[in-house]
Amino acid sequence: MERNFKNNKIAELRKNQGLSQRQLAKEIGTSQANLSRWEQGLNEPSIIECWKLADYFDLPIDIICGRKEY
Repeated sequence: MERNFKNNKIAELRKNQGLSQRQLAKEIGTSQANLSRWEQGLNEPSIIECWKLADYFDLPIDIICGRKEY
């Protein structure tokens, strides 16, 4: 199974919730710098971090990873 973080929805979901990168990063236990890199598609979150994002937004992990449309 290939993950495609170039098309991830993290920034869109975060903005729809009215959260800053710093706020969301704190909620899921990472740094703002990590979150920024994920949103830009420069780095990929670990599977644990993907689950934390999916749980936070109450969405399937496939949407977080950009495998399915939101």
